[in-house]
Amino acid sequence: MSDKKTVVFDGQPLTIEDICLIAHQHAQVELSPQPEFIERIDKGARFIDTLLKEQGFVYGVTTGYGDSCTVSIPLNLVEQLPKQLYTFHGCGLGNHFDAEQTRAILAVRLTSLARGFSGVRYKLLQQLADCLKQDILPLIPQEGSVGASGDLTPLSYVAAVLAGEREVFYQGARQATQTVFAALNIEPLILKPKEGLAIMNGTAAMTGIACLAYQRAEYLSQLATRITSLASVALNGNAYHFDEKLFSVKPHPGQNRIAERIRADLQLQDSAPRNDTRLQDRYSLRCAPHVIGVLEDSLPWLRQFIENEL
Repeated sequence: MSDKKTVVFDGQPLTIEDICLIAHQHAQVELSPQPEFIERIDKGARFIDTLLKEQGFVYGVTTGYGDSCTVSIPLNLVEQLPKQLYTFHGCGLGNHFDAEQTRAILAVRLTSLARGFSGVRYKLLQQLADCLKQDILPLIPQEGSVGASGDLTPLSYVAAVLAGEREVFYQGARQATQTVFAALNIEPLILKPKEGLAIMNGTAAMTGIACLAYQRAEYLSQLATRITSLASVALNGNAYHFDEKLFSVKPHPGQNRIAERIRADLQLQDSAPRNDTRLQDRYSLRCAPHVIGVLEDSLPWLRQFIENEL
């Protein structure tokens, strides 16, 4: 039995840590099987069908996109529109996202669609969750999106893979999606009206990358602090530079937390002598909390921005 954490996709908000655990394969993925959740998701998909029957006019279903919203799509071509959309946007450039980045992108897209506001079927969520569970990773080029109206180009590769097209990275090799799906008895999806747009018109690529960047930044803050402590010991530095009373005069939370961690590393129970063995250490050492503290102060509101987007 695995001792990994299980991240459940049930429409509830996830954290940066949840996404990073999935990205690094330190957590298992589970799509909620609860009947209430399944009904809520499928109800959204049925609403699109009802709207189409009753009104016959739905943006992105019977119309073009963006400036082409005035272009009407004949009802006999509506079913083809999702395929045309992801095919049109399959023009990414550059290197592909690595495995960790791709898992993060898939996890972010799944948690967004699992909120139940996108008009997609539960079956589509299952396909996306299965790709994560079996580590079938779409090959997504890194270049081609500014994220203004969503990561349209990168996410077109996700949509195409769910439909059994393009290429994936599976078991250490680049393979045709169709080949992998056939070997695993996975049936490619035929995307319904609105589902192509629902997959692509989101910020999963930039948000997934942001989660991983946040984790690295948080780690670098801790690492730089520990290195400062080690440098102070190695240079026989003056620990009074990190004294609590000094930092209380200018109470920026970030630099105070960094100084507190350094004091803990140096095992300073009480205030250090003012002029111990050295009157003044080098600027880069004694002012390290002020520099690292800027990042430390930024992390809370960066977390808020990223997790709001999740």
